[in-house]
Amino acid sequence: MVGERLRELRQQKGYSISELAELAGVSKSYLSYIERDVQKNPSLQFLRKIATTLQTDVEDLLGSSSSAAQSQEFVLDEEWSRLLNKAISEGMSKNDFKEFRDYLKFRKWKEAKNTNQLIQEDKPK
Repeated sequence: MVGERLRELRQQKGYSISELAELAGVSKSYLSYIERDVQKNPSLQFLRKIATTLQTDVEDLLGSSSSAAQSQEFVLDEEWSRLLNKAISEGMSKNDFKEFRDYLKFRKWKEAKNTNQLIQEDKPK
C-alpha cells in the first residue's frame, strides 16, 4: 500500500525513481523496493525525506490523511441522484443494487470472453 501510494505521488510530480531518490537523499534501490512492495516497512526517517521532497506529509504518503480521503470522495451529479432516488422509491434495496452490479460485471466478463473466443477463431492457423 505504501509503495503504491508512493509511486502514484512520485508520478504525479513527474519524477523518475532516480530523480526522487537523488532529491530526497535516499537509495534508489531502496526506493524501488518500497514501490514494488519488496520492502514493506520503511523507516519514519525515510518516509519524512520522501514526503518532504514530494511536498506532502507522511500521513498522505501512508494514505491516511484527510486530503487523501477527500480526493477519493465521489460527488453524485443530479442525474445519478434522480436515478438512485427513483430506484429506491420503486423498492430497490441495497442488496438488489449489489446483485444488479454483480450481474453487470458478469455480463461484461462473459461478453469479453465471447469476443476473445471469436478473435481466436478468426485467426489463421
